[in-house]
Amino acid sequence: MSVKSTAGHQSSVAEVTRAVVQEFLAARLAGDTSRLTAVFADEVDWLLAENPAAPWIRPRSTAAECAAQFTELMEHTVPEDARASVEAFLVDGSDAVLMGHVSGTVRATGKSFEGPFALRLTVEDGKITRHHLYENGLSIAEACATGTKLHGEG
Repeated sequence: MSVKSTAGHQSSVAEVTRAVVQEFLAARLAGDTSRLTAVFADEVDWLLAENPAAPWIRPRSTAAECAAQFTELMEHTVPEDARASVEAFLVDGSDAVLMGHVSGTVRATGKSFEGPFALRLTVEDGKITRHHLYENGLSIAEACATGTKLHGEG
């Protein structure tokens, strides 16, 4: 394969990746779990630091489980308080990284959480095969807690 055809192949892979990630974001925004299920592969490398205080944050590996995370998040938080902004959307071949800020309110406690996030997605054969989310777990855990702050303040 020549350098030119390799670059062309990388460009088309990146275009597919960008399109799939945009569909993922549109489906999340619409709250459409069937569309979300359709963008995930049958088996997904899901990484999100476990957070026992937050019932929607748990291990997942199938397309249906990954899509259900959105529904579970909405059940445990106040939808009208949910905010997310994407400040960077980088694509390199089959990998995409989104960086931004997220905030919300936990329904059970009325406490809010906020912080930066980074989401690494990998797209293979038109489906998301990797979903690694890095976020402010401490802020979320504190918002879920019914007692004192977890890191000793308060």
